[in-house]
Amino acid sequence: MILVTVGTNEARFDRLLEAVAGLPDGTDLFVQHGPSPVRPVGATCTEYLAFDELAERVREADAVVTHAGVGSILTALLNGARPIVVPRLQRFGEAVDDHQLDFGRRAAEAGLVTLVEDVAELPAAVARLRASPPPPPRPDERLVADLRGFLADAVGRDAGS
Repeated sequence: MILVTVGTNEARFDRLLEAVAGLPDGTDLFVQHGPSPVRPVGATCTEYLAFDELAERVREADAVVTHAGVGSILTALLNGARPIVVPRLQRFGEAVDDHQLDFGRRAAEAGLVTLVEDVAELPAAVARLRASPPPPPRPDERLVADLRGFLADAVGRDAGS
């Protein structure tokens, strides 16, 4: 099963949900779509999931596809999945700025996620992950400190610091 989650953001993420339609026919999909009206054909869909249910679905999934929200990425990582991440982008009205792109790139450089910046590449990324699943990520203390600093800088930027 492939789990697709757009998180709890109030903004729609139609671009990701429409890209899911490019996955092969017969793919078992569970989609948490948030406020979007897009429903991928053949998918089991829900608007939101309680945290415990999301964590359970992550553990059951062959692949996790998510936006580049910190909470969604950490939920995947803490439940043994290396997620495929599609950042919400400002130019599409999906976010107020491109902080998800910045965070997604940093997490990809650290080997924690598979970053997909062009949704046309999503089917290939899913196929690669399913054909050769990576080992569960094991962040070290240096990486944790690096990501903590990155997040503190990003929050400071947003707060006008």
